[in-house]
Order: sequence, then structure tokens, then C-alpha cells
Amino acid sequence: MDVHNVFLHGDLTETVYMKQPAGFVDEEHHDHVWLLQKSLYGLKQTPRAWFDKFSNFLLEFGFFCSIHDPSLFICAKNGDVIFLLLYVDDMVITGNSSSLLNSLLEELNKRFRMKDLGQLHYFLGIQAQFHSGGLFLSQQKYAEDLLIAAAMSNCSSVATPLPQQLNKAPHQDRLFENPKYFCSLAGKLQYLTLTRPDIQFSVNYVCQKMHAPIVSDFQHLKRILRYIKGTTTMGISFSNTTNCKMIVFSDSDYSGCNKTSRSTGGFCTFLGDNIISWSSRKQPTVSKSSTEAEYRAMSEATSEITWIVNLLCSLGVPQFETPELFCDNLSVVYLTANPSFHARIKHFANHYHYVREQVAFGNLIVNHISADYHIADVFTKSLSQGLFEELRFKLGVVVCGGI
Repeated sequence: MDVHNVFLHGDLTETVYMKQPAGFVDEEHHDHVWLLQKSLYGLKQTPRAWFDKFSNFLLEFGFFCSIHDPSLFICAKNGDVIFLLLYVDDMVITGNSSSLLNSLLEELNKRFRMKDLGQLHYFLGIQAQFHSGGLFLSQQKYAEDLLIAAAMSNCSSVATPLPQQLNKAPHQDRLFENPKYFCSLAGKLQYLTLTRPDIQFSVNYVCQKMHAPIVSDFQHLKRILRYIKGTTTMGISFSNTTNCKMIVFSDSDYSGCNKTSRSTGGFCTFLGDNIISWSSRKQPTVSKSSTEAEYRAMSEATSEITWIVNLLCSLGVPQFETPELFCDNLSVVYLTANPSFHARIKHFANHYHYVREQVAFGNLIVNHISADYHIADVFTKSLSQGLFEELRFKLGVVVCGGI
């Protein structure tokens, strides 16, 4: 659903004056100003005023705001439940009771000017297609618009987003002449990763160069766009027949950055067979060993697990099986159960030991996985075409027609 003139609904709690607008000036008091009672477009207070207005309406109806996601509202009455996800004036609503949903829609239409867009098919640039096996999410239109903006809609495609060798060529180490253009394209690529985990590492890699991009960095960015050109119809398919057990893969590329010697950590979270979150990020400090780099990546993954478990519980989907975290470093797996390498880990920051605490409480199981089967590799390094395509398929990134 969509709200018409959304920012005009908010009530101001602060004193705000405005000059008389052209066409509405009082000739007798032309030097007077208006005292605003309602919010207007352009005010800094407007977004907050609208959110307060709408959230108060939802609370009156019987919703409560999720503490794990402030944009998610949940209403539960006598076994019936409604979930409402809000982003400014756009919202997605679902539930298990038609009568309760109709009651909500009636109240919404009484209080606000609403537009019912029907079954979910397009939301914030994400296209949703329902099929017999579940749901397919993609950003095909967004990707095509991005290629047009980059003047690459007719470029030739490539099989992988980045070459295996990322070291720049000697003659391409001069600064790129238009860094603002580089930053604009890199920022737009970040939004595309919402449904494309296969480009998460490559986009993160080029975004690290935004402060001072060189020519070779721009070549890498263009290669990502060429990869997108050949995969615009790809997205994530969610199966409706899988279980709800949480499985997480964590990995790190030790000292992968040639300039800073920092490592890149990555993880992906699956609920049954469906991928639901992923990350690729350069670690903030240098690790003294591969064990430390892996341990840091595992700590970040464990924080994600805790957040998702709590969010699922608020949605009424408790985890009856303990989440499992897979890592390809045996030393780290042993470390989560027993700090037997104290001399080599005593410098680790305290918050990195969060994963060990979760294992001790029985909230997490850590297992070893062979590097040959480690899905999280795609979030920490550039891979060969064969391995990249294999891991892309395991992530659930497919073409809609191939579901």
C-alpha cells in the first residue's frame, strides 16, 4: 500500500514559523509569518512527525513495534496475526486472517488517503514474483536502469564480476578523473546487493576505493556492470517447502588487502534452504594470524545469528533446533569450545569471544567444513568462473525461468 501526500499528515510538536507563500500573502499584514500546526515537505521534523503519527495509529489498533526492527509492526489477536513493514509512505502488509486485515484496511482508509496496490509485486525497487514453489525476488528493472545510467546497456557481458588477479596494472595507477561519477555508480551497485549476494564481495571491494579511485578501480567497476549485463534476470528464489533450521557459513581471507594487510570477513545465513542475510566487509584492524581473522568473522556472524533468532521469535517462528555455524578453520572451531591457545589469543578483543560464550550457553553449534565446500568463499575473495558459478547456485541466485 501507498500513502498519498504522506508528509502532510504529521502533527508538529515543535514551534515552527514559515514565511507567507506567494499567492497567499495577507496584504494588510505582509510582514507576518505562519505558525505551522501540521508538517510540510522540506521540514527536518517532517519524517519524524509522520512516523509518530502513523505508529501511534498502529499502536491504537493493537500493533506493537518490534524492538529488533523498528520498521516492523506486529498485531496478534486471538491467534490471528498481521505483519506490517513500513518504509516512509510505502508498506507491505500480510497476515493469516482476512477479517482482521480488512478491519485494518478500513481503519487506514478512514485516517489516511491510501492507495491499495494489490498483491506484492514491486517494493522499493525489488520485484516479487510468486510461483508454485514459493517466491522469487529480483531487481531486473533497477539493474537495467543502472546500466543505462552508466551508458553500458549495450556492453558485452562477462562470466564473473571480478578477475582473479585484482592487482592493478602498472599503467593504470593514476587517479580516476571523475571520482564523483565513480562514487555514484558504486553507491547504486550497493543497493543491487539486496537481491544479489553473488556480487556482494565485488561491490564491497570497489566501494573501498571511493575515497581516491584510480583507473584500474574504475575498470573493476565496469567489469561488475558487464557481469550484471549478462545476469539482469537473476535473483533469489525462496522455497516454501523447506524447514526453518538456521545454518550459517563464515569465512575470512587472511590479510587479503595488499595496502593495509587487513582481512576480509564474510558470512551468509540460511533458513533451511533459503538464504536470508549475507555480508562481506573488510575488518577494521590487522589480524596477527588467520585464526584471529577467522575468529573475528565468526564473531560477526554470531551477532547476526542472535539478531535473526530474536527477530524470528517476535514473528512467531522460534528456533527449535540450535543454529549451526560452519567454518573451514579447525583452530577456530577448537577455540570456541576450549581456549587452549591462550598464549596466541590473549590479545584478542573481548567482544570477539562472544561466539565462545554463545557456544557455552548452548545457543550455537560450531562445526568444521572443508574449504572445498565452503559457500562463504564467495564473500571473501575473487574466484574462478567454475567455482563462482557453483557457489552462486548454492546461494540460491538463479534466473526466474530456471526456478
